[in-house]
Amino acid sequence: MFVQPNVTSKITIIGAGLVGSLLGIYLARRDYKVEIFERRKDPRALRALGKVGEGRSINLAISARGLNALEQVGLKDEVLKSAIPMTGRMMHGVDGALTRQAYGQSDADCINSISRGWLNCFLLDEAEKHPNVTLHFEKKIENVNLEQRSFTLIESDTHKERKLFYEVLLGTDGSASHVRKALQEQSQMQHDEVELSHGYKEFVMAEDAAGKFKMEKQALHIWPRGDFMMIALPNLDGSYTCTLFMRNAGTETSFEKLTEHYQVREFFKKNFPDFADLVPDYVEQYFTHPTGKMVTLKCSPWSHKKGQVLLLGDAAHAIVPFFGQGMNAGFEDVVALESLLNSVQPWPMVFEKFFNLRKANTDAIADMAVENFTEMSAKTADPHFLYQKKLEKILQDQFPQDYKSRYGMVSFSLVPYSLAYEAGVVQAQILDKLTKDYYPSTEIDMEKAHAMIREKLKPVMEKIDSVMKG
Repeated sequence: MFVQPNVTSKITIIGAGLVGSLLGIYLARRDYKVEIFERRKDPRALRALGKVGEGRSINLAISARGLNALEQVGLKDEVLKSAIPMTGRMMHGVDGALTRQAYGQSDADCINSISRGWLNCFLLDEAEKHPNVTLHFEKKIENVNLEQRSFTLIESDTHKERKLFYEVLLGTDGSASHVRKALQEQSQMQHDEVELSHGYKEFVMAEDAAGKFKMEKQALHIWPRGDFMMIALPNLDGSYTCTLFMRNAGTETSFEKLTEHYQVREFFKKNFPDFADLVPDYVEQYFTHPTGKMVTLKCSPWSHKKGQVLLLGDAAHAIVPFFGQGMNAGFEDVVALESLLNSVQPWPMVFEKFFNLRKANTDAIADMAVENFTEMSAKTADPHFLYQKKLEKILQDQFPQDYKSRYGMVSFSLVPYSLAYEAGVVQAQILDKLTKDYYPSTEIDMEKAHAMIREKLKPVMEKIDSVMKG
């Protein structure tokens, strides 16, 4: 028997990460009884030891979509107190030369660096404040049975097992989701998971002796080196969380090849000399911190009618981190689902509407995230790319109603990802044509440029305006 959202008494969430904890807050505010189960230790217990996410968690860049989700539950301002606005990219050449690219038209167009561990702990604290939310940690979930609406709960310390039943099950348990595994095994789910050929390894750049930042604070720092790169995001304490992205194997510059201390030292001195000077213990950190993997996950459908189960966040659509949108997209899922809960339709119909609302958009940001790796690692050091960025800013200044960059639409607005992607394809054609005609001069024929924009881009922008106006 299907249960309607307005008469359901209890909702079970698997996964107490960022999306799961925020989802719990949203649902509790609608007077659902929410139980959240998590296989890991409570990260708040590790917080005092300074071990939350150490060496394995890429810093987050929270932007418009994530902030909108937090604002709906009154948490935006408090989160921003623990974030650092980044108004542009700072590229580091091999020779130490610095080149800055602004993200938007002004410093108001920024993304915000924030600790993944801090944000997770904050959201768990906020969720637990609500009497409708119960958190369970160190509880492993197995044997999700969609027909019986049940799962096996395994205690991490005693390994005791219990069979529990649920009314509605929401899977926010990440890219290795046990809930998705059940859908794969017990339904006709299509599943496509592609592991990026590159892995990542984190480093910490400590603050200087005076407790100050060693580099410009309000920037995302990038060391673009073609097939590999380093990035660094600022933290409130003056440190930076730095991440090396490099192939796992197959080339001389890969994690597979850098296995000796002298090899790592030579590699950094050759490719990241200024970084090596700023992080004296980089060799030790290289061998201490694990190498993470990155996957793009696309699957369909995200729900099961009889099981009354739904996937959200990385469990449904994991993406690589190069557009800084993984968490933002997951938070946007929460907003989208909540917007459908005033319906008197049964859960399966709500879940189907949610899937139809989100699928094209999450596929689009997945593709853009992979594309952005090439932009960050190689194009940011390419003269033609830098020229196009200057040109794009000119077009935005000259024709603010007709030209809005894809990056701006993704990061600084709530324009659906799929439409931002569509606009970006057209913009790339316009910029390629103008580059071919005018490079390296920025003295371009504005009338000709505007004509191209009106002909090619305006139909997409009109579609975006229509969607945003509702």
